[in-house]
Amino acid sequence: MTPSQHTIAGTVLTMPVQIRKAQQHMAMFSVDADAAQRMIDYSGLRVCRVTPGRAIVVLMLMHYLDGDLGQYYEFGTSVMVNPPGAPPGSKTSGLQALREAGAFIHHLPVDQEFTLEAGTKIWGYPKVLGDFTIRGGRQFGFDLSIDGQFVVGMEFKSGLPFRIAPRTQAQRSYSHRDGITRETGFEHTLDGVRTRLGGVRIRLGDHPYSKELAALGLPKRAILSSSAANVKMTFGDAQEIS
Repeated sequence: MTPSQHTIAGTVLTMPVQIRKAQQHMAMFSVDADAAQRMIDYSGLRVCRVTPGRAIVVLMLMHYLDGDLGQYYEFGTSVMVNPPGAPPGSKTSGLQALREAGAFIHHLPVDQEFTLEAGTKIWGYPKVLGDFTIRGGRQFGFDLSIDGQFVVGMEFKSGLPFRIAPRTQAQRSYSHRDGITRETGFEHTLDGVRTRLGGVRIRLGDHPYSKELAALGLPKRAILSSSAANVKMTFGDAQEIS
């Protein structure tokens, strides 16, 4: 079967899209499930209720260093959701459900035009242009602004080495754009992982994205935070599910 191709800004991308090296900082939070559901109701998907009344939201900064979409920063707000059409019962709640859940991408600002066009056209991701200020040194941090308005800042404490051999994991992400919900399968391999309980501080602005995060109960203590020094990924085509 001939691989599909997409032309973005005059460049032909052959699927799957390859990310050969990226760096990641992420934080996972337990939030009010009803608030998370209201935020993503437009998608038609249902949040994964890990415990009664609680859902999982992940905030993640990616720095793509070598890949088919070029170099760029990206900040994502993901809500863990049940697979579309999942029957009611034990598989829609609890830790087993979380293992089977996918990530619905609600926010996805980036700082480069090429990846914005590719992300919206190929996968229907909610990419918008933003500006990132990165702080390195002993404590990693960043600020995100959109149209000159501060959205969110995060500071990460260093975690402890996670000494497990890297392995490739298959996952699913979901997006909703132009009235269509899409599922995208992808694989990733993480190396150089460090993790810790809590370990992150969040600051929110007055941007509409900030107010959505505040409506979830943020800022609050993270369940855990982590970083990965070397991330490899492949993304397939999106499939329409509704």
